[in-house]
Amino acid sequence: MKKIIVLVIVILFVGFFWFKGQDTIAPTPVPTEGTLTTAPAPVVPTTAVKEFTVIGSNFTFTPNTIEVKPGDTVKITFQSATGFHDLTLDEFAVATKQLKAGESETVQFVADKTGSFEYYCSVGNHRAMGMKGTLTVK
Repeated sequence: MKKIIVLVIVILFVGFFWFKGQDTIAPTPVPTEGTLTTAPAPVVPTTAVKEFTVIGSNFTFTPNTIEVKPGDTVKITFQSATGFHDLTLDEFAVATKQLKAGESETVQFVADKTGSFEYYCSVGNHRAMGMKGTLTVK
């Protein structure tokens, strides 16, 4: 009787490790006719660093358009030329401090999303008065 119990335990033990070691592969869904399935390509960070200087003055950014490629590291030096301004880019969680005239700050991020994104001054109603620009990642 003891031999049977030991044999059952050994078989269970070996079976457990044998099943545990098996790779489980999930089936790949096959698209049905007439459907198009595309997954967005992952953005792979590149070694390219794109540097820009953006100058903020009364209700305008210069330049007010920036274009980069997916995966680029973007380095923006924001300079407040007049007044009290900042630069905010929500989609990449980027924001400078609010700066007085003559002050500057540099922010850096990886452009890991594609599309057009608005950067703006968050001081008072500066954004509503047109102090905004566009970062395009394509």
